[in-house]
Amino acid sequence: MSDSDRVITTNRRAFHDYFIDDRFEAGIVLTGTEIKSLRAGRISLADGYARILNDEAFLENVHIAPYEQGARENPEPLRRRKLLLHRAQIRDLFRTVRQKGFTIVPLRVYLTKGRAKVELGLARGKKQYDKRQAIAERDARRDIERTVNSRIRGRNESRG
Repeated sequence: MSDSDRVITTNRRAFHDYFIDDRFEAGIVLTGTEIKSLRAGRISLADGYARILNDEAFLENVHIAPYEQGARENPEPLRRRKLLLHRAQIRDLFRTVRQKGFTIVPLRVYLTKGRAKVELGLARGKKQYDKRQAIAERDARRDIERTVNSRIRGRNESRG
């Protein structure tokens, strides 16, 4: 992803529920009203996943809200959307998902040169104790940063 890309949304839940082993980019086939709604930020990746059917990749269960000005042209918000990937990438993903128990989850959606892209992650599910451990590590890092910052502030105030 380059600096000129505009991130529309990030799937924070995916990072909480999964270990992300690999990442890759795919284009999304959207209708005109869907891209307008996406540019307005009206998309949710929370329960989304990618599936491979008949040598094609699809994004499923991703909610793109209907565009308000798009009268009857609005498609179903949770419809299946085709992903644009190379045939070799699809084949490799299919083998990995089928053999090793991985799943493909959308991590974020962004615009590149006016085109909608999705960053997909090859993910393994976390167990409950893994989630608790991740939360404990994050809290410990925050406590350490808080302590260091308060000592630095205290040192600067005593000099002043």
